[in-house]
Amino acid sequence: MHNIESKLAIIKEQIEQRVHHPYLLRFIQTPIIDEDKLLLLISIMDQLELTEMEIKNYSLTTMLIQIALDTHDYVSNLDLKDHENDDQKKHQLTVLAGDYYSGLYYKLLAETNNLALIRTLAEGVKDINEHKIFIYQQEQNELDKIMNSFVKIEASLIEKLSDYFKAPAWKELSNHILFVKRLFVEKNKFIQQGRSILFEVLKKHVFPNNKNHLSELTAEQNKYLLNICDRYIDHTKQAIEKDMNKVPALNELLEKRIFWILNQHHSLGKTFVEEG
Repeated sequence: MHNIESKLAIIKEQIEQRVHHPYLLRFIQTPIIDEDKLLLLISIMDQLELTEMEIKNYSLTTMLIQIALDTHDYVSNLDLKDHENDDQKKHQLTVLAGDYYSGLYYKLLAETNNLALIRTLAEGVKDINEHKIFIYQQEQNELDKIMNSFVKIEASLIEKLSDYFKAPAWKELSNHILFVKRLFVEKNKFIQQGRSILFEVLKKHVFPNNKNHLSELTAEQNKYLLNICDRYIDHTKQAIEKDMNKVPALNELLEKRIFWILNQHHSLGKTFVEEG
């Protein structure tokens, strides 16, 4: 466990050093490093015959492109309706930051001189962007396809690397962990803030003729959408429990983190409906 903890701490620190740009960080939020994705990456590669340098470089490159994607996502959420100079500057610098992190990623990939890995991660980025377009355009009309797009957005980079390293058990486990984590995030956003891209898509799917904002739905409609989300959470939790038995030598740190994530599923939907 200490070996994994040490690798996680060292690589996280190196990522933080790479993305630290004093000027950019004066105006935009500090990039968030998803430690669960990093832990999954390290756990997968720790089972393989890779050198410490390879584990570090592959983890760094994958997490840098994830941060670049997340930063570009943040741009679309900036409120620029007033078109004030500060808002425009923040928008422009956030775009620049995303491009800057992408540049770091490509530089590291070039240094590895691994064309197969470059193609693998490029395919992951392509899949993520395609599924983001599907979600934002809300073109899907089948619920399972909608949810699959969220799986791909969260897990495509690790999924592609799992295929690259021929680790199918890790692929399934990673997909399910990152999906259920995203479901928790979206559910909490819906309950606490009355907004969520996932619940917006669900609303359009379930109530296609309802033009009201999410916050304007009735208690019964809220309950119905929450029940759909909870069904997917419960199903995915069951899948994770099965996946954990298929993964060879699951390390203690990841096992603890998985149980922590799974225990986040409280009766928020029931509380929300009762209070509403």
